[in-house]
Amino acid sequence: MALGHPRRSGLSDQVITQLRNQITSGEWPVGTRIPTEPELVEQLGVARNTVREAVRALAHNGLLDIRQGSGTYVVATSELAGVMHRRFAGSDPRDVAELRATLESSAARLAAQRRTDRDLGQLDALLARREAAWATGDAEEFVTADAAFHHAVVVASHNEVLTGLYSDLGHVLRSWLREDVGPELRPENHMDHARLVAAIREGDAERAATEAAGYPFMCLRSPEPPARG
Repeated sequence: MALGHPRRSGLSDQVITQLRNQITSGEWPVGTRIPTEPELVEQLGVARNTVREAVRALAHNGLLDIRQGSGTYVVATSELAGVMHRRFAGSDPRDVAELRATLESSAARLAAQRRTDRDLGQLDALLARREAAWATGDAEEFVTADAAFHHAVVVASHNEVLTGLYSDLGHVLRSWLREDVGPELRPENHMDHARLVAAIREGDAERAATEAAGYPFMCLRSPEPPARG
């Protein structure tokens, strides 16, 4: 989507809105670097200070991360996602795993009951993408493909609130998975997800929920949960 020239009234707010739209629409996906300040000035036809103010506002809201010497990157797709990222980015991995298990098992149960033919086609395609990413040995591509697959399972639940919450937590979950996988893929990272797809396809809600609940804990380096005092 091309950036338009904002009107002169409320210029800063309009620039903020245009930049936010680039993020929420997916034109600038999470993890990508946005155009440089001079490029945005040229595209928007506004002063450098206006662009700088807008970028800082979106960074303050948690959508952008300004990295000195590297550029400005998209880190969340909404203000709520930004808050989630700041609040939970440093959380205990086991707590994150427990949250994932709760959300994803509930979503998988609903997906088995509500999935459409289109949902199944999407799950098949993303499962194949996940396998292809594994075959390349590219850890970052595998994390991206795995996250996309699990998100599709949640979408197949057809619960908009659950899907929205999971999407807002997405960056935290990807960061946790990226840290656990590490720079190189290990055999224990693979985990066959075909059984989950089969359970959803067959409408077996309990089996789908059980499969989905187990994956987050299998990712942890220490498989047994610690005792809670």
